[in-house]
Amino acid sequence: MPTGTSVDIVKKTRTNDRIKAPGKFKVVICNDDVTPVDFVIAMLIQVFNYGTDEAVELTLEVHEQGRGVAGVFTFEIAEQKAIDSTNMARANNFPLIVKVEPE
Repeated sequence: MPTGTSVDIVKKTRTNDRIKAPGKFKVVICNDDVTPVDFVIAMLIQVFNYGTDEAVELTLEVHEQGRGVAGVFTFEIAEQKAIDSTNMARANNFPLIVKVEPE
């Protein structure tokens, strides 16, 4: 190699970083003794876009089992649906509890 010549060295690096799909979160409706069944049905139709039959079915599950999953979403969507549901309940003076839990 002649003197005064520069040599560029290129080092290739392999990474195993993979983009991970966002986690999924459940929106859980909890039963209480105050919130009317009709309100829960209306909330499921309005916030979660349920059909009437599906909303009635889930509402009965919440009533009988103490809780039910309204849907599974990315965190941001689950959180917003929980907030919308809670705001709707509070605006109607109901203590309905809506939780977001990892799937």
